Amino acid sequence: MITLHHCVSARSFRPLWLMEEIGLPYTLRLLPFPPRVHARPFLADNPLGTVPLFVDGATRMTESAAICQYLAARHSPGQLDVPADDAAFGPYLNWLHMSDATLTFPQTLVLRYTHMEPAERRQPQVVTDYARWFLARLRAVEAALQHEHWLCAGRFTAADVAVGYALMLADYLDLAPQFPPAVAGLWARLQERPAYMRARAAEHQAALDQGIDPTPAPLLRF
Repeated sequence: MITLHHCVSARSFRPLWLMEEIGLPYTLRLLPFPPRVHARPFLADNPLGTVPLFVDGATRMTESAAICQYLAARHSPGQLDVPADDAAFGPYLNWLHMSDATLTFPQTLVLRYTHMEPAERRQPQVVTDYARWFLARLRAVEAALQHEHWLCAGRFTAADVAVGYALMLADYLDLAPQFPPAVAGLWARLQERPAYMRARAAEHQAALDQGIDPTPAPLLRF
């Protein structure tokens, strides 16, 4: 069975949500955030000390968007996946990778230099600049949704889950009020999906069961 090492509402939420969309059985192992500081024995499993750590038999993966691509290709071909011979394959891959490299990375700097660094190391200018940087990159999402409900292939895919996490993080960082209209509509639709709601409930219950603070990682204050 698949095992996912996860922190509440961290990037590992992407594969958790996608597994709920597919209906896969899995084991969820919760860790305190950040695990490299608060769960040092986890470094033996993942020297990076980050989540996700995804284990499927001999397969071990640590990049959330790549795990989404793996899950969709192996367990939901032609549904949440987009096959290589489909005209939408290129855009699908682009959205998967943009979700983290372009849409999540700048927000990690906002989070770090607002809440995670000691007071003397906080950088208000970094926070302002990278919040603007993220919001500017949403232009691509807004453009893709002008005549579509979903990002590619004319249907809901793993790319929507991957980008959806970036929107979820932005909501935690109080950036959602600045979403352009189509992006706001996408985020509203995603939150209504039963699998999204199941994933939120699953991580909350697992945290309680495993003695982990259920506060979403982006809302923790250091």
